[in-house]
Amino acid sequence: MKKSLCLLLAAGSLWLNTSVAATPAEVRVAYSGGSQVLMLAKADGSLDKALNTKVQWVQFASGADALSYFASNAIDIANFGSSPATAGIVRKLPVEIIGVSGVIASYERLIGKDGIKTLRDIEGKRVAYPPNSTAQYALEAAISVNKLDRSKITLLPLRPAEMVAAWKRGDIDAGYVWAPFAQELESSGGHQVFATKDLQKEGYLIYNNYVVRKAFAEQYPQAVTAFLRVHQQKVDEFKKDPERAAAIVAKEVGAPVTTAANTLGGLEYPTLSEQGTAAWLGNGTQTSASGIGKALSKTSNFLAGIGEIRKRDIPANWDSAIDSRYIREAAAAK
Repeated sequence: MKKSLCLLLAAGSLWLNTSVAATPAEVRVAYSGGSQVLMLAKADGSLDKALNTKVQWVQFASGADALSYFASNAIDIANFGSSPATAGIVRKLPVEIIGVSGVIASYERLIGKDGIKTLRDIEGKRVAYPPNSTAQYALEAAISVNKLDRSKITLLPLRPAEMVAAWKRGDIDAGYVWAPFAQELESSGGHQVFATKDLQKEGYLIYNNYVVRKAFAEQYPQAVTAFLRVHQQKVDEFKKDPERAAAIVAKEVGAPVTTAANTLGGLEYPTLSEQGTAAWLGNGTQTSASGIGKALSKTSNFLAGIGEIRKRDIPANWDSAIDSRYIREAAAAK
């Protein structure tokens, strides 16, 4: 009996050691090329130190690219927009939302040329947007809530760099995009017409989120928690000295300091403690009724409406799409 018990305990110990390892060989973190507080951790190596392993930084151009990387098992954690993240979840990618990296305020905005003074002026004009992005979601929401005639607007899906090129050629009249591309349009004769923060009063929560491969999170939960703690540390660093943070980020991404400062300042940053409440990711119960759960429902219905996803694929609840335990553990360990 004793021998059998010892063998059973040994087997159990072996299972624990192989299924939940403390430290991964490396962590593959995907990010867009724009300014973000996470770049402070890339610049000083603090994420590598916190995770006690090598971080492989993988850059992408859009949220659609991030989804492709997840689908091919090429990344572990990514920071990208809520709209493509919702699409990936509905399409049953094995990923989950673990935190909000920033709520989009003035970071994404509609830039127009002369003659476009208000949102209604885009009727009869050519307006570009990055497909499957929060910018597209915000543009479509703005058209809807302001009751514009969508049929009178020529909507053109273009990647951000393509949008800048089209703008300079005179092929478009306006573009809804994020920094640093928004600043490029502004420096080429454009001006802000509308910002994503203007939708908040209409009940739209549009944000960038941290998304993780479920298999990675299950095997390395401590790494996920440590990652989120580093995020908060870098938010605190930015808030303590915005100018210094902007200079570091600007150097890291190859952008002007003013662009980095405007970008970092164009996001709102809920704390780890706030994110573990019903207003954000929830406290582990009634996940679908949380702020992010409601946002997923609203976003998925929008995506179904424009044909990006199938309505029948939208899940009945978001319990498996949002996991707040890591953010709550990170907040408790602060």
